[in-house]
Parts: sequence; C-alpha cells; structure tokens
Amino acid sequence: MRARDIMTTNVVTVTPETSVPAIAELLLSRNISGVPVTDENGAVVGIVTEGDLIQQGESGATHTSWWLSLFGDSADTAGHYIKTHGKNAADVMTRTVMTMEEDALIGDIARAMAERHIKRIPIVADGQLVGIVSRSNLLRGVLTRETDTGSSTDDREIKDTILKAVNEQGWVTHGTLNVIVSAGVVELWGWVESAAERRALTLLAQDVKGVSRVEDHLGAIPHYLEST
Repeated sequence: MRARDIMTTNVVTVTPETSVPAIAELLLSRNISGVPVTDENGAVVGIVTEGDLIQQGESGATHTSWWLSLFGDSADTAGHYIKTHGKNAADVMTRTVMTMEEDALIGDIARAMAERHIKRIPIVADGQLVGIVSRSNLLRGVLTRETDTGSSTDDREIKDTILKAVNEQGWVTHGTLNVIVSAGVVELWGWVESAAERRALTLLAQDVKGVSRVEDHLGAIPHYLEST
C-alpha cells in the first residue's frame, strides 16, 4: 500500500492569514489535532498543531529571566514571543514541514513519523497538497492491507469515484471522510450527522462499479461538537 491508498483527500487547510481563534475553533469542530497551511497555489508552507496553539496560553507567563537571555539568541527570544503572542497562522505555524509523495510506501511513512515524532504527513503532487496521512490512516491501512499485494489501479479508481460523488453531494460537514479500498472492499471511516447520512454514504459506495462490499466504520458526531 502507498500513501494514495490510505490518505485523507478532503483535507482541511488554512491560509497564513487565518486567525489563531479561527484555527482553534476549526480544530475543535473537526476533531483534528493539526491543520496544514497552504498558499494561494496550494503549496504547503507550514502546519499548525495543538502544540503550537497551546503555546498561546503561555503568553501571560513571566518573561524570560535576564540571566537566561545571556545564553540565548535574540532571534530565538523574538521567535518565542511571536509564537506566544501571534495573531495568525503565519505567526504560530511550524514552518519546517515534512511532506511525501503519493507513491510513498506506508512503511516509509510510518518510519518517518516515528523518527521525527510527528503525527501526520502532508502528501503532495507537483508541489500541491493532495492529501494527508495521519497515524489513524496508517492503522486503518494496516488493518486492510493485503499480505502480498497492494491496492490495484481499479481500487484507486473506486476510491476516487466515491470521493468525487461525495463532494458533489456536499456531505460530511464534520471531521473528514476517509475511504480505503482493497480488492473491491470499501471501508468508510469518519463522522456523520445522522443515520440517514450514514445510509446514503453506504448506498453511494455500493453503487460504484467494482465494489464488492462496503464496511461501515462511520461514527456519530460527539455530543460536545453538535453545537459547534
């Protein structure tokens, strides 16, 4: 299996100008822990995580003591101030972001996450963001992976067809829908707002040519998000 087989494609993104409160609200409403920052061309220029936003809570902390500043770099001190007092994504985002290509093997992705202690890797094609692989994506891929072979071209076409149809319908407004296809078996992961939406998604997938079975792993939106 490769990145394209397990990645989430309807990726939630923000721009460098998106405000910090808006990012925090987005992470809470979508139940995600990080969001890529993209420019006007769709290129990844940074990523904002819960950890970046938590530093905003340090803005009221005591200033760095004078003797510590003797051993520090003025640029580091200024950078920390921007992190803790920043107003938008450009201020608080992590700018050094590891990305990988669509054909990256999931084993290589897992290894990179472990070595760098990161929870997600944006997937790019021709310099533009096309998906994201998180730890949960990797786990789902492991559960569905064939022992000897990866997903076929037909499986990828099935996935693309399902995602295109879902986007046309405008469904799944909370969280992200992840579709994994292996040997014609479709797994649906994500959140739905109602039993009707769950059934509609299942029927949509079943109607796609080449689908042999649909496994529903969809969950209901947590109560604490229903009012967001």
